[in-house]
Amino acid sequence: MSKVKGHKSVIFDLRLSTFDACLLMQEKPKVTVTRTRRDSAAKEFSFTADAIPAGGLKGIRSKAWDAFTKFSMPITSDEPWRRTDLRLMPASDFKLPKEGAFEDLPVVPEYLLKPLTGEQHGGQITLLPGGSRVDLDPALVARGVIFTDIRTAERENPELLNRLIGTVVKPEDGKFAALASALAGNGVLLYVPKNVVVETPLHSILWGPGVDLAHFSHLIVYVEDGASVTYVHEAASPSEIGHAMHAGIVEIHVGKNASLRFVELQSWGRHVWNFSHERAHVERGGNLDWIFGAVGSRLTKNFSDLDLAGEGAQGRMSGFYFTDGSQHLDHDTQQNHLAPHTTSDLLFKGALKGRSRSVWQGMIYVAPGAQKTDGYQANRNLVLDDQARADSIPGLEILADDVRCTHGATVGKLEKEPLFYLKSRGIPQADAERLVVEGFFDPIMQRIPFEGVRERFQQAIQDKLSAS
Repeated sequence: MSKVKGHKSVIFDLRLSTFDACLLMQEKPKVTVTRTRRDSAAKEFSFTADAIPAGGLKGIRSKAWDAFTKFSMPITSDEPWRRTDLRLMPASDFKLPKEGAFEDLPVVPEYLLKPLTGEQHGGQITLLPGGSRVDLDPALVARGVIFTDIRTAERENPELLNRLIGTVVKPEDGKFAALASALAGNGVLLYVPKNVVVETPLHSILWGPGVDLAHFSHLIVYVEDGASVTYVHEAASPSEIGHAMHAGIVEIHVGKNASLRFVELQSWGRHVWNFSHERAHVERGGNLDWIFGAVGSRLTKNFSDLDLAGEGAQGRMSGFYFTDGSQHLDHDTQQNHLAPHTTSDLLFKGALKGRSRSVWQGMIYVAPGAQKTDGYQANRNLVLDDQARADSIPGLEILADDVRCTHGATVGKLEKEPLFYLKSRGIPQADAERLVVEGFFDPIMQRIPFEGVRERFQQAIQDKLSAS
């Protein structure tokens, strides 16, 4: 662990471009720029304000639409998008699914509906193209727990929904945040009242089949002071020929001395362009255990922010990803220490095959006065094929003088010695590689307290390694 002292801002970036290297050598590289900013942009969406869902949130969504119209499509000269290019995305082709569209599309596989964190669900929501299904234990309803889809919440809990929506993730956070805020007619509202402990896990599935469709989702999780809950959400679809898109928002509030375990799995089909803005706000003494798993989509750009806003707040972020083929996964994480005595712990581990690419860019920010901060972040990558690529960029920005912050990043290949040892014991090459990869991911598995989630990740490892 290293101590960082001083009131000045300290920012570390472990990557150095050719252009930057030339500057350090006081040489001027010869650069010719002939294109304009908009010439290099992706196609714009063809949605209009008429697509804004009707209902009690129409006014809020209209304001979000106004924010959306002010944003241009992100391009690679925008700092958060430097390593993710959207020019091949056929944005103008995407359309919203019609009401009841799910009736003519592939159904949700049974395995996605099974519990991952216990023997049974306390409640389950299935979000479908143009519809949803909701089931909640009556005993939880009697205790004041609200776990329902956004459309139902607009009718039955309008005051609560209007009070909570858009308070953690703002439409102004980006083009896709604004778009999802404006057009997400599907989503989940989870509200746990003060001091209520939900023993049985809650579960939701966002199922998005279909080609040329745009799926939008908005999840709101509000855990009051002293309350506790475990919530699993998975976004998934079959792989199909063509293109589809998802843009989503996740807003999380963990109250004083409250606890939330949130498991988030992404297994979109290989044709899906996936975008999400997610932020958790943790109050004094609150605790968040946030687990990510990503194995699907054609391209993913995910912003995940952890705001430790109250003294003694704690947050842990554990990420698992495995790419192959031409997949591109870009995770942008932010650990914001905004109060004294806060603790964050981030570990993301990924493996890559084929011509796939992963990007992880993380930042630990310590605000002025946030003394006694303890922040940790690490990203480890295992590159299994020569054409695969992993970009890993950790960072620190520290504006307090009594903190402990550590970060690290590694990108490596399979080591020959463990493989040789296993093969010398009669284990075939494929099985030896699988064992080494499973060993690489073991630190992440140890952070996951749910056997069903671990088994899902282990199955993903086997599926990826066995794929040609």
